[in-house]
Amino acid sequence: MKLSLFFLLLSLFSQTTLASVLAIDYGADWIKASLVTPGVPFDVLLNKDSKRKIQSVVGWKQDDRLFGSDAFNIAGRFPSDSFSSLKYLLAAPYGSESYYESISQADVVKTERGTVALKRPEGTEWSVEELIAMQFAYVRELAESSAGEKVHDVIVTVPPYFTQFERDAVVDAIEIAGLRTLALINDGTAVAVNYAMTRAFPMPEYHVIYDAGASSIRATVVSFATGSSEPNSKSGIGDSTQISVAGVGYDRSIGGTELDRRLREIMINDFQRKHGKNIRGDKRGMAKLWKEAGRVKAILSANSEAMVTVESLAFDIDYRSKITRADFEIACKDLKGQFARPIFDALAKAGLALSNVTSVVLTGGSSRTPMIQAAVKAAVGDNKIALNVNADEAAVLGAALHGASLSRQFKTKDIKVSDIGVHDIQVSYSSEAKSVNGRPRTISTLVLPSGSKTGSKKTLTFKRTDDFSVKLEYKTSPAPGYSTDILEVDIVGVGDAIRNLTDLGAIDPVVKATVVLSESGFTSVHDAIAFGEIKDDSLAGKLKEFFAGSPSSSEETTAEPETAVRDEPSASSISAPASPSPAPEKTSQRHSTISLDVQVKFPSIPPMSVPEKRHSRDRLIAVDNEEAMKRRKEEARNSLEGYLYRLRDLLDDESDTPFMKCSQEAERQKMAEKLQEALSWLHEYGDDAQTREYLDKRSVLESLERPVVHRYKEIEEFPQALNNSQMWNWSTRLFLTEAKANMTNVGQGGPQSRYTQDELDALERVLIEHERWLNEWVEKQKSVKMNQDPVILSSEMRARAKILENHLQKLVRKRPPKAPKKTLAKTEATPTTSANEADDSERTQPTAPAGDQHHDEL
Repeated sequence: MKLSLFFLLLSLFSQTTLASVLAIDYGADWIKASLVTPGVPFDVLLNKDSKRKIQSVVGWKQDDRLFGSDAFNIAGRFPSDSFSSLKYLLAAPYGSESYYESISQADVVKTERGTVALKRPEGTEWSVEELIAMQFAYVRELAESSAGEKVHDVIVTVPPYFTQFERDAVVDAIEIAGLRTLALINDGTAVAVNYAMTRAFPMPEYHVIYDAGASSIRATVVSFATGSSEPNSKSGIGDSTQISVAGVGYDRSIGGTELDRRLREIMINDFQRKHGKNIRGDKRGMAKLWKEAGRVKAILSANSEAMVTVESLAFDIDYRSKITRADFEIACKDLKGQFARPIFDALAKAGLALSNVTSVVLTGGSSRTPMIQAAVKAAVGDNKIALNVNADEAAVLGAALHGASLSRQFKTKDIKVSDIGVHDIQVSYSSEAKSVNGRPRTISTLVLPSGSKTGSKKTLTFKRTDDFSVKLEYKTSPAPGYSTDILEVDIVGVGDAIRNLTDLGAIDPVVKATVVLSESGFTSVHDAIAFGEIKDDSLAGKLKEFFAGSPSSSEETTAEPETAVRDEPSASSISAPASPSPAPEKTSQRHSTISLDVQVKFPSIPPMSVPEKRHSRDRLIAVDNEEAMKRRKEEARNSLEGYLYRLRDLLDDESDTPFMKCSQEAERQKMAEKLQEALSWLHEYGDDAQTREYLDKRSVLESLERPVVHRYKEIEEFPQALNNSQMWNWSTRLFLTEAKANMTNVGQGGPQSRYTQDELDALERVLIEHERWLNEWVEKQKSVKMNQDPVILSSEMRARAKILENHLQKLVRKRPPKAPKKTLAKTEATPTTSANEADDSERTQPTAPAGDQHHDEL
C-alpha cells in the first residue's frame, strides 16, 4: 500500500534535473524523515542503526557530539549536555519555559533576541534554532547518503496551532542547516494527504484526524472529495482528490510528555517515601527517572503493571518498585476529560456534528496509550474509531507526497490541499486626529479570523495623507507567555504619492495595503499602494461615468477578500516594494497607482536576521569541520594501530608463509626495529598526536614492507603475464602463416592480397624481437629466488606484448583493397564467371587469428 501504489503515481520525473525532496516530521520526542528521489524506493528514511525513527535529542559526551538514541542515553551521566524536547522552546520568550524546566535538566539562558538558549556545563551556549538545525543537518546527511546526491529542498510538519514566531524559528533552523524551505505543512493535513494516497471518495466525506503526540493533542476535521482532474493538471493521472481542512481543535498542555512527567512524579514520591531522600535536586537521578518513565509508560500501554529498576539512581541507592496501570491512571484522572475535547472543538469550528463524521482516525505515538484511547472511544463511540494509518509514519509520508507535488521534478496523484489558520489575526492602527489638538484613537480590525483559508489575502483601504504604521497582532495570546504582536509595518512615501495623484486629478486618493496568509501559515503585509481614480471630463468619460455610477469616496477600514497569492515562507523574508516613484503607474484610463515603501519591524519576538543566521551557520560548519578532522584523526590512528598489529603478526609467524618466503632476514630485522619504535610511540604519544604523524609512522613501515609485497605480487602476476605474451606470439605466427599463403595464391593468379609484403615483414620483425626478448629475460628470471627482486616485471611484459598486439591488430583491421573496375570493352564476363570469382575471393580472404579472438574475449 505505502510503496508500490505510490510508485504508480510518483513515476515520472525530469530526465535533465534530478532533484530530491526531503520531508521531516519533527516531534518533541521523535523525528521521522522520508526522501523522495528518483531511483530510491519511497519510504521512511533509516538512521545509521537502521531504525525508522530518530529520537529528537542532540548532546555531547565531552567533545563528541551525539544524535538520537546516543544523545538520549548519555543523559543519565551528562544531564546538562543532553538536550531533548526542544520543540517546547521554539521561539519561546525567556521566562516562559517553566514547563520545560520541569521535564529537562538543561540550563536555560537568555538570548539577545529575548528567546531561549541552552548552556553546556563548559560554558558554550547554543540557541534552540541552532540545536534543531544540527538535527536537521543530521537528517540531511542521512538523506544524502541514501540518495547519493546533495539534498536541498525540505518540507517540515508543524502543529496547526504554531504561531508565526514558532514557524519563523523552524524556517530559521532549516536555513541554518543549509536547506531550503519548500513549505511548512500542518501535521494533521499531512496525515490527511497520506490517508488520501490510496483512496477515492465518490461521495464527499468528513473525517477527524486525531493526533496525540508528545507535546500536545490536536484534532483536524477534514473533508475529502474526488473529482475529475483538470485538463492542464500537473499530474494528468486519474481523478483529483480535494482535501479541505474545516476545523482544528487542540490542547497544548497535554500529550505524551505530560504523561511521562506524571509517571516520573509517581516514582519521585515513591523513592522519597521508601528512602527518605529528596531526589529533585539530583540532575543525574532526575534524568535517569525520566528515561525510566518513558520505558514504563510503553510497558503499561500493553500490561497492567510494570517493574521499575534503576541501578544507583542517587545517593548510591538502587531503586526498585512496581507501578500499576491503575496507579498511573489515577495520577492522570484530571486529564481524562481533556483528551477528547479537541475533537469537539474542531467540530464546533467546522460547524459540524459528530454524526456528520465518517471516522476518527487515530495517529501519533500517544494514541496507543490505553487511557487516551478509552477517553476517545467513550466520547465518539467504538464504531467511529479508525486505525487505518500508521500512527508514527503517516504524517511524514503525507508531507513527502505533498512536497513532491510542489516540486517541478515529480508527477504525483492529483491531491489539492486547502488548509486554514487557527488564530484570530487583526490589524491595529491609529486613526488621524480630527483636529489639531485631537488625540488619535487606535482602531483594531479583524482581518484573518480563525478558519481563514491559507493562500488568501485581504486588502485594507486607508484615507491617509501622510506616512503611518500598521500592526499585525493576534486578537488573544496564542500561547502562555507569548506576545500578541506579530509585526509592525511602516508605510512610507504616502504624502508625495497622494499629492502626485491629486495633481493628476484623482478624486479622494487612498492607501491600500494587502495582508496575506501564506500557504505555510505566515502572515505579512504583502504590499501597499496609493490609489486614485482620475476624473475624465471628456464626453465619452461623462457618459461612461453616468452609466457606470460614481465611485464611493467613503474610507474603507474593513478587509475585502481577494484571490490567493504566492506563498512567502517567512515573515523575515518579506521583500519591500519599490520606493515611491514620482511618476504614477497608470493601470487604465481612470485608475492610477503608486507603489509605497513597506518597512517591517518586529516589536516582540523577531525572527533571526540574515547576519545572525549566517553566524549560526558558520558555527555549525566549524563544528562539522572539527568533527570531520577528528574522524580523520581517529581513522588514521585506527588504521596505523591495525597495520602495526598485522605487521607484528607477520613477523612473529615463523611458518612457511608468503611473507617469510618473499622477505630477507635483514629486511625483517629492520621492520621489527621500526615496528617496536612505532608501538612505543603510539603507547606514549598516540593520544596527543596529529593526523599527519599517524600517516607518517605508517608510511615509514610501508616503505620497508613494500619490496616484500612487490615480490609477492610479481610472483602472482608473472604466470598470467607470460601466458599473455606467449599467446600473442602464437597468434601472430598463425596470422603470418595464413597471410604468406595468401600471398603465394596471388602469384598463382588468385585474388589480390589485403596486405603488402613490407607490412608482413615489419610484423615479423616485431614478432622476432619480442620472442628473443621474452626468451632471454624469462631465462634470467628462472634463476631469481622468491626473496629477491625480479629482473623482469610483469608490467614490462604486458607493455611489450601490447606493442606486438597493436601491430597485429592494425593489419587484422585493415580493409581489403577495392577490386579494379572492369569495362565492357575489355572484359565480358558471364554472370556465372563473376559469381565463381566472388566465391574464390571469399575463400581466400584471411581471417582474424585465434589470438585476436581471444583478445576480444579478454
